[in-house]
Amino acid sequence: MFAIVKTGGKQYRVSENNVIRVEKINIEAGGSISLNEVLMVNDGVNTTIGAPLVAGAKVEATVLEQMRDRKVIVFKKKRRHNYRRKKGHRQHLTVLKINKIIVK
Repeated sequence: MFAIVKTGGKQYRVSENNVIRVEKINIEAGGSISLNEVLMVNDGVNTTIGAPLVAGAKVEATVLEQMRDRKVIVFKKKRRHNYRRKKGHRQHLTVLKINKIIVK
């Protein structure tokens, strides 16, 4: 069984016991969250596609940790103008463990 959920402006294909990294959600490590924006559910035989969401479906997950992703370097340069800019960015992430996919 798997589901496609939307969180943080992105879509993720999840199944039970998966560990995924999503955009930061303000919940302490060890807390639980319910992802209600379920776009599709497949139980191995039947596929339910929402328009746009599947009614009564949700995914329950546990927050494992809050972390930061690897550094991304942003470098701008214009040749022959002595213009160089270097910036770094580390995105805040939340690590989720998917516990259960619920379809009513």
